[in-house]
Amino acid sequence: MTDAAAVEPTTSGPSAGPQIEHLTRRISETPAAFLGAPILDGRGSVAVDAVVADCVFALGGLAFDPPGVSPFRVPESPANRRWLTVVLVGAWLLHDPWFVARSSGTFAGRAQSFLAEGVLDIAAYVDGPSLIADPDRREELARKLLRVLGLVPEGESPALAADRLATLDMAEQSRVMAATRAAEDRAEAVRRAMHEQAAAEAAAKASRE
Repeated sequence: MTDAAAVEPTTSGPSAGPQIEHLTRRISETPAAFLGAPILDGRGSVAVDAVVADCVFALGGLAFDPPGVSPFRVPESPANRRWLTVVLVGAWLLHDPWFVARSSGTFAGRAQSFLAEGVLDIAAYVDGPSLIADPDRREELARKLLRVLGLVPEGESPALAADRLATLDMAEQSRVMAATRAAEDRAEAVRRAMHEQAAAEAAAKASRE
């Protein structure tokens, strides 16, 4: 699995994209062909690199050369398998006629990067089938894709779209929870040290008396 940083959104102002409900519904209708076991170390039924190549080509991109497909040819591991199942759901989402009709190559490169890197944080928590079954994860995937493509859902302002994504972002929630736990642990350690110090001082005073 790639260690590259998460894909950043485009720097220009966002344009109107499709309705978020349209995208989440499409995710919920992911066909069985995109839910097969990814091929890893020669085992599995779905060649993820070929699926991604078809997706990029449908968006007006060029056919992959070997360096282009290499991020999707990874060794067998639970993390890699989980990531590739999410990649397949993302590829199905990107095949939506809304994106295909409007891309003319514009979305192709960022779509490829999104599938290689931008779904990693979601795949850290769920696999493809679990994502499809979870309404919040469907919306998270759809909103992260729109952000990377420089789009906002139809009917939403950029601020509203950003706020909603922040609410859904599991990776951000995990970081906040980890920071909260760390702060609580530090506070508990301080309280414990103060209690132990007070007990030691009391014991020393009692021994002197």
